[in-house]
Amino acid sequence: MSKKMRLLAFSLLSLVLAACSSVPYAQRLQQRQQAYSAAAGAPVRSFRLVMGFQIYSWEPLSDSQLVIYTLPNKAYLLDVWPCNNLTFTNMIGLTSFANEVQTGFDKVLTGRPYIPCTIKQIRPIDLAQFKLEKESQRHIDSMPRDNAGTAPASASSSPGNSQ
Repeated sequence: MSKKMRLLAFSLLSLVLAACSSVPYAQRLQQRQQAYSAAAGAPVRSFRLVMGFQIYSWEPLSDSQLVIYTLPNKAYLLDVWPCNNLTFTNMIGLTSFANEVQTGFDKVLTGRPYIPCTIKQIRPIDLAQFKLEKESQRHIDSMPRDNAGTAPASASSSPGNSQ
């Protein structure tokens, strides 16, 4: 096989794999957004950055929503104006005054050429509720095998429906 043919085959395979993998990723992201939203409480005006000026962790959910963890067990759902580069950046920053991040005043920073994104809303997340929401989304249909070791009949057929 020539070098050009290998390169073409590899490129086509990469495109097919990328197309196949983007659908489940979009579904997983939507499920995470729903789980965080369901676990988020009423809006608050501000939150404190507990460990000085540092963020413990963060996760982008879309170009206008992200989760900020100030501690491993304390998180906030932030809604921002559409933010360029939010879902692609490796690092973010937050503006604050005296370690207090406030809606309407403070911003999410995503890198130099991008405009800072104003925080529209802050909601604390009940992480115990979030964990329950995530676990409820992990549904597995399991069926025991019969004694012969073969798979049982499909779930859509009922025991009384023999043809």
